[in-house]
Amino acid sequence: MRWYGISGLGADKRVFSRLTLDFELISIEWIQPLKNESIEDYSIRLSHSIDQSIEFGLLAVSFGGLIAVEISKKLNPIMTVLISSAETKQELRPIFRGIGKTRLVTLLPNLFFDPPRKLAHFIFGTNQKELLNSILDDTDLNFAKWAVNELLNWKNTQQLEQVLKISGTNDKLIPPSKDEKIQLINGGEHFMIFDRAEEISKIINEGFKLNRSLK
Repeated sequence: MRWYGISGLGADKRVFSRLTLDFELISIEWIQPLKNESIEDYSIRLSHSIDQSIEFGLLAVSFGGLIAVEISKKLNPIMTVLISSAETKQELRPIFRGIGKTRLVTLLPNLFFDPPRKLAHFIFGTNQKELLNSILDDTDLNFAKWAVNELLNWKNTQQLEQVLKISGTNDKLIPPSKDEKIQLINGGEHFMIFDRAEEISKIINEGFKLNRSLK
């Protein structure tokens, strides 16, 4: 079995670096979206990085979770782990859907998607400010604009059969839904994959063992 990691908006494999997992995680590199490409079509193109000849699982964080859901709907991984993310559009803040309907994002300049660092520190809620700054500095703003627009207009309502969701109780960006299946990290914020990596790793490893025992 092989596991693939999909990082958050504009981020890279650094966000997975503190996880201690019972399996190897291969980080999928982002590709550039095509003009007017939907998140569904983008996810299909990104999935070409996955070797489907053997069983595989997906582990994704934040916006990467939306991509993982779309891939899972097409390729049926053995298990999908969503961290600080959402499984359906109903789990996103209603205000996101409201803004998405206005199509305002498409009119904003790319620089709008490079937030002031103090604001980003507050929204993401992390003590790892240098790492977050580095990730933001390396973010392709054209990709960020596309991703934000797709997040605001995400239409998925389909739930996955084999999914493990982990959310922080203090996540300001994507608060945990009322789904009883969600594993909560008390006090965890949006960047908790780095700040609370030990707790998250334990939940993932236990979920993976349970999944395999049921096969």
